Amino acid sequence: MALSVPKAPGVSQMLKDGARMYSGLEEAVYRNISACKEFAQTMRSAYGPNGMNKMIINHIEKQFVTSDAGTIMRELDVEHPAAKLIVMASQMQDAEVGDGTNFVVVLAGALLESAEELLRLGITTAEIADGYEKALEKALEILPKLVCHKIEDYRNVDKVKDVLRTTIMSKQYGQEDFLNDLVSKACVSILPDEGTFNVDNIRICKILGSGLPKSEVVRGMVFKRFVEGDVTFAEKAKIAIFSCPVDIIQTETKGTVLIKSADELMKFSSGEESLLENQIKAIADAGVKVIVAGGKVGDMALHFLNKYGLMAVRLNSKFDLRRLSRSVNATVLPRITTPSQEELGYCDKVCIEELGDTTIVAFRNEGKDSRIATVVIRGATDNFMDDIERALDDAVNSFKCLTRDGRYLPGAGATEIELATQLSAYADTLPGLEQYSVRKFAQALEVFPKALSENSGFNGTEAVNLLYLAHNSESGKNIGFDIEAETASTIDAAKAKIFDLYQGKFWGLKYAVGAATTILKVDQIIMAKRAGGPKPRQAAGSDDES
Repeated sequence: MALSVPKAPGVSQMLKDGARMYSGLEEAVYRNISACKEFAQTMRSAYGPNGMNKMIINHIEKQFVTSDAGTIMRELDVEHPAAKLIVMASQMQDAEVGDGTNFVVVLAGALLESAEELLRLGITTAEIADGYEKALEKALEILPKLVCHKIEDYRNVDKVKDVLRTTIMSKQYGQEDFLNDLVSKACVSILPDEGTFNVDNIRICKILGSGLPKSEVVRGMVFKRFVEGDVTFAEKAKIAIFSCPVDIIQTETKGTVLIKSADELMKFSSGEESLLENQIKAIADAGVKVIVAGGKVGDMALHFLNKYGLMAVRLNSKFDLRRLSRSVNATVLPRITTPSQEELGYCDKVCIEELGDTTIVAFRNEGKDSRIATVVIRGATDNFMDDIERALDDAVNSFKCLTRDGRYLPGAGATEIELATQLSAYADTLPGLEQYSVRKFAQALEVFPKALSENSGFNGTEAVNLLYLAHNSESGKNIGFDIEAETASTIDAAKAKIFDLYQGKFWGLKYAVGAATTILKVDQIIMAKRAGGPKPRQAAGSDDES
């Protein structure tokens, strides 16, 4: 008879075999903090214009070389539950603002690092969390007073360029002026008179070859495809868009046709042909010059399209069809019928162009009613073009935010140091233990100018001291760290046009403090046994036979 070993009393008695549990300060809180600190440390070296790149190889062995925190976190499958909370906060920032993902991770890591010191002094996690929330409240109260620039007219390209420059600079330092010019023109050109700006209306097409200076903005859409027929150019064209193949229509129900003689067979096939010809002739008579199909264009249909001088383009993606219909103002038709004038789209020029050894079909709309703009990026490697795309994506999201709220704060670490200065003064007015947390919150904000200076090769502590000195004077609230100087020095961020989006800082502070306080309030980690499944594949050359 097997001997039954009783389980140890406590929580483990209630759970299945293989479940793990960690509790208390040492096992749960410090463990979580150290995991988040490590994660934030990794991200910190990628912060700012001089941030280092990370080389990431994801689970399907695709390689990324980037300093964009959003991409790094998306491709790293973070397993640790506490670090996952920071990743979620960062993803929320990405959804809300579209930029500032690294800000959330670095700040949350710095807050947890400061909390660890307070915990070792004997202050409880609840008091630290309350202090952090109080500091956040005060910081959000101070933030509107630090606004140094506001955009009222966001249809003015030059004013938009001034504020988008910093966003692109943090990802592509040295290329910012050229890229800024592209993205500002693209965004302003498709801004609707009424309604909101849609990020999806700025498309990006990457074409290998040449160099970045050969990139351009196309009013309309660009596809890496070739036309189906012989016609390769159409001007002032009416466009019909079909989501189905352009071919002889198959019947919806199965039927049997009994043919008794060769004559009947001839009549049957010529009947099919004449039906297709009549359909294409009717479309051509409606004034259509370009047909866009969502499926294949049959050989017979192609013959008639060439006969009537129609240009045929095939797009496999239904999303591309929808975007094109929005761009040319057409209706996507589900079957081959003669479109009415309301269902037709219009485009100034549809043509084939060759960029490098890539053939593209361009739908160009030079008029004011162009709803979509495409930025064509040229570059020597795919990795380089992917990184440019990420920088442009951040800039487009920043433009969307500025159409909702045009306020800007001084960049280059000026806002953080000013907040730290005012929060330290606020901490002195507080009674009780919360003042320690508020002071540590102010100290955690120093991590940004420190990261900027260290990534640029300067001493972080020296940079922070210089900034505190400048911010102690009345006129010093816009003073930030100068990353371009030979020695550690400061710069007036407002005069140098280094601006940070107000919305980015506002939500970044909220999400970072939310993540940090949630992690601090965890005192037990209970992990159930993993669901059974196949054993992970052994590495090649492994001698583990079990």
